[in-house]
Amino acid sequence: MKLARVERAMWGEVRADGLEATKLLEVRPMSFGSDGALVPGGTTLVALDRLQAGQGDLVLVAHGSRVRDIGFGTGVPAKEVVVAIVDDTWVTPGAS
Repeated sequence: MKLARVERAMWGEVRADGLEATKLLEVRPMSFGSDGALVPGGTTLVALDRLQAGQGDLVLVAHGSRVRDIGFGTGVPAKEVVVAIVDDTWVTPGAS
């Protein structure tokens, strides 16, 4: 799973079968800097969202066909799925 920040919603007039009622989000993976603050990193991804996350929200994105199959069905042509909207994060001192 990846911690990510929602950059924007995406829209397509024509969508693949199975995506008709699904929100598409561009998300940027995040990591913790040496000071414990969240910093952006990595390439943006497009994730499926049925939790109604919005721009700027911190989300947990799961990857894989098993996650997609449970939440969206086997016929959906995507593997990145928003599984949680994150309320808060913290780093425990000394944790690695």
